[in-house]
Amino acid sequence: MILSFKNKTLVFILLIYFSSIPFIKSQNQFKDCFATAADRPELYLPLLKNKNVIVAANQTSLLKNKKHLVDFLVENNIKIKSIFAPEHGFRGVADAGEHVKNGTDSKTGLPIVSLYGDNKKPKSEYLKGADVILFDIQDVGVRFYTYISTLSYIMEAAAENNVEVIVLDRPNPHDGYTDGPIMRDQWKSFIGLHNVPVVYGLTIGEYGKMVNGEKWLKNGVTAKYTLIPMLNYHKQQRYGVSDKPSPNLPNDKSINLYPSLCFFEGTQVSVGRGTDLPFQIYGSPWTKDFPYQFTPKPIEGAKDPFLNGKLCYGENLSQRSQDLRQINLEWLLKAYKNYKNPQQDFFLKNLFFDKLAGSDELRKQIISGKSEKEIKDSWKNDLDNFEKVRQKYIVYPN
Repeated sequence: MILSFKNKTLVFILLIYFSSIPFIKSQNQFKDCFATAADRPELYLPLLKNKNVIVAANQTSLLKNKKHLVDFLVENNIKIKSIFAPEHGFRGVADAGEHVKNGTDSKTGLPIVSLYGDNKKPKSEYLKGADVILFDIQDVGVRFYTYISTLSYIMEAAAENNVEVIVLDRPNPHDGYTDGPIMRDQWKSFIGLHNVPVVYGLTIGEYGKMVNGEKWLKNGVTAKYTLIPMLNYHKQQRYGVSDKPSPNLPNDKSINLYPSLCFFEGTQVSVGRGTDLPFQIYGSPWTKDFPYQFTPKPIEGAKDPFLNGKLCYGENLSQRSQDLRQINLEWLLKAYKNYKNPQQDFFLKNLFFDKLAGSDELRKQIISGKSEKEIKDSWKNDLDNFEKVRQKYIVYPN
């Protein structure tokens, strides 16, 4: 039988389709077999037996069955000395930047030490008698998200006090790529301790390995560091998170947009704190050419939101279906061009924008009218150089 061109094409398509089924199935099986490090107790419980343990944790420190890691450890007779809580607190309800006090966990009676506010680095007295600090906090893979700074300070204090650090690894929602300007020394702060780009493409466990390996801790000290890896994790896959990492990152969409929209926190533009769509919308009273409107109001996690009670005009990005795997400067540049307020500059006077960006270069590029392409091209050499460092600490398939 002689097949026509049309029939040959159909047969070819069918062959490709059926030959791809095993691959699709294997990919789905691969993802189904995924487990965070917290769900691999056979790897870390033996390391904690008969040790005095401090647990660095928050509301994201959950096992697959939604049991909290601290509760699981107590059930398994692990001797927990105290809990270290990062920004937003142990239960994750505090506003960004809000001072979080020390306290007691009502469920277990364990003392909680806040590592935010005046005590970002654990004091030696808090580590006295401890053998291990077990760290299990869901990060979002962005330089100015403070959990990597908390890990770094924990590692530094642990190194100085001869305490081991064990990190239970979790997925990075922005893994597998790097983007953004590099942090410069002059602008280092708690929202940027190290010379890395905004998106650095490492899990929090890999990041800790890099901090140790590059000797970025104070005085070049290194911590005794153990990484408990995830099972069947791939850096190009997306797994979701166990719980919202902070009050204003309530879902995968907000986390995906966060690296692009967080720059607005250094401007006169709201990112939707005090609304149902934080980090999914942006707007200002002085960008009236935009059609979308919203008014920030006090809610849980945003008790006094920026531009509280003021009608803002901007864009709603919550319906975007695209998985954004790069920083988008289009919205920032568009808002800057449409901003009309002779009384106040677009950028906040405290130049918080420069701390977010890692230097004053991005702000100056925007003011000078540089295009998105020109700005992103200026990052290329730094990103290429960082990639050489990043590659040394990758644990998972990329």
